[in-house]
Amino acid sequence: MVTGVDRGRYQLLTDAGTPVVGMKARELGRGDRSAVVVGDRVGVVGDVSGRKDTLARIVRVEERSSALRRSAEDGEGAGVERVIVANADQLLIVTALADPEPRPRMVDRCLVAAYDAGMEPVLCLTKADLADPAAFLAQYEALAVPALVTSIVGDEIRGLEAVQEHLAGRTSVLIGHSGVGKSTLVNALVPDAGRATGGVNVVTGRGRHTSSSAVALALPDGGWAIDTPGVRSFGLSHIGADDLLAAFADLSAVAADCPRGCSHAEDAPDCALDEWAARGDAGPAGRARLASFRRLLAAKIGASE
Repeated sequence: MVTGVDRGRYQLLTDAGTPVVGMKARELGRGDRSAVVVGDRVGVVGDVSGRKDTLARIVRVEERSSALRRSAEDGEGAGVERVIVANADQLLIVTALADPEPRPRMVDRCLVAAYDAGMEPVLCLTKADLADPAAFLAQYEALAVPALVTSIVGDEIRGLEAVQEHLAGRTSVLIGHSGVGKSTLVNALVPDAGRATGGVNVVTGRGRHTSSSAVALALPDGGWAIDTPGVRSFGLSHIGADDLLAAFADLSAVAADCPRGCSHAEDAPDCALDEWAARGDAGPAGRARLASFRRLLAAKIGASE
């Protein structure tokens, strides 16, 4: 398993539990299509003793069960998707309720990425000691996204036990803006992680980027927490409307009657979803799901918010 990537060197953990440093074999090629990322299962040859100054060669990347992707939105390579983490089964979207203020559109974009990857999204709300989470959670009620709420009282993180239980035995990716308390949470989950933490600029409201690369950390109760760098944008241009719709089985069944190429947006002509809602077949719950789907669809357009 790839647990870290640093300047062309890969931190690996063998099935026997031996930490090994590896490099990608030339025959795997170059570029994003041959990328090896944290979470990948790989085949290696060469020295797998783990002794100092030894290197193994990565010669094969096993089939992935999931792939969390993002796409570049600006400059050279715009629109090109990149896998950032492989083989995780849930995405923990960490956002502060205050200091910095929550950014729902960014949360929405992370939800889109999770649905596209086939991962279960989980909301993790920090700093509940500064603001009531009820209003924020109401925005996601129709999506039935699990939510974990933490607060800091003195030196104690309240709600940490619930987070530990939700992550135990699973491979989870943690993602969020800098300054939301993600690294603090990781250090509490994995006491020897040593992830750097930083405060929030009181003028700009932005946190410092305290993590520079993704890293997989073994959880004490089993499973993995993959910490990722703080993000300011999350490009989703590689995801189409039908890709997102696939995560909404009830809406997808109705949309089968849409005209070819339908965008499923609010202004889409002859969209079957509108007819479904207008007839009253959707009911209050269905209308709420449709509104949530279209909000996520709209959030996909802007890379940062």
